[in-house]
Amino acid sequence: MDIAVMGAGAVGCYYGGMLARAGHRVTLIGRPAHMEAVRRSGLLLDMHSYRGHVQLQAAEGPEAVAGAELVLFCVKSTDTEAAGRMIRSHLCADAVVLSLQNGVDNTERLQALLAQHVIPTVVYVAVEMAGPGHVRHHGRGELVLGRSTRSEEIAAVLNASGIPATVSESAVGELWAKLVLNCAYNALSAIAQMPYGPLTQQGEVLDVMRDVVDECLAVAGRLGVSVPGNPWDAVLRIRETMPTQLSSTAQDLARGKRSEIDHLNGYIVRKGRELGVPTPVNRTLATLVRLMESRGG
Repeated sequence: MDIAVMGAGAVGCYYGGMLARAGHRVTLIGRPAHMEAVRRSGLLLDMHSYRGHVQLQAAEGPEAVAGAELVLFCVKSTDTEAAGRMIRSHLCADAVVLSLQNGVDNTERLQALLAQHVIPTVVYVAVEMAGPGHVRHHGRGELVLGRSTRSEEIAAVLNASGIPATVSESAVGELWAKLVLNCAYNALSAIAQMPYGPLTQQGEVLDVMRDVVDECLAVAGRLGVSVPGNPWDAVLRIRETMPTQLSSTAQDLARGKRSEIDHLNGYIVRKGRELGVPTPVNRTLATLVRLMESRGG
């Protein structure tokens, strides 16, 4: 399959690398320093079960999506509209776009710009960029695709490439389940610059996380969204399955980059305000992260 990865950061490089390793023709589209390293030596895919260089194409411009049957859209939530406008004139008419992004409204925002079908995709992976052209995998890697006419076909391709993928009838609920996890962990990991395992062993951190989860569920309930499973149990499992993972927000702040906090805890705060649901803990965490952003991490 011809596959393009728009936004080849940690998530994009990991899934792109897995697909290329399985034999698909993959083009990464990302920042010059990373792409130059990939062109020079291939992508270093660093996993517990495998460590080696994977050969694939690398580009900096959005025109590189041309010809792709499948596009993994992995840009930050803050860049959804800008990146969508950049690629739309280059996409094949029958291309499928998977939104592998944090937050619950990216698919809607991207679909408003593109004629091609956009499938919401929930990502559960612990991964980081360890250097130019070097992606390090810490654990997990499952994807949950929303239901569409092409979802089963794409899930089969992913599963055959070593990427566990399922199709859900309730994409909105699945996205909210991931949002709850992100709201519980991302800001706290960023503020403390600590990975999930050690973070949850500190003082009353779990109590704060429980307050965050309760606020998120109150907002979801007011919106009529049913969050599947037991969200609090899912939060506790993360510290076991991803103990060495720094949140994406922590990684952004460490590099002096703008984070996605406005699409995580900040989103809960905005919706809570609209709906009359108090969200003081989410508001505090979002404010602290924004303060850290303002001084460069």
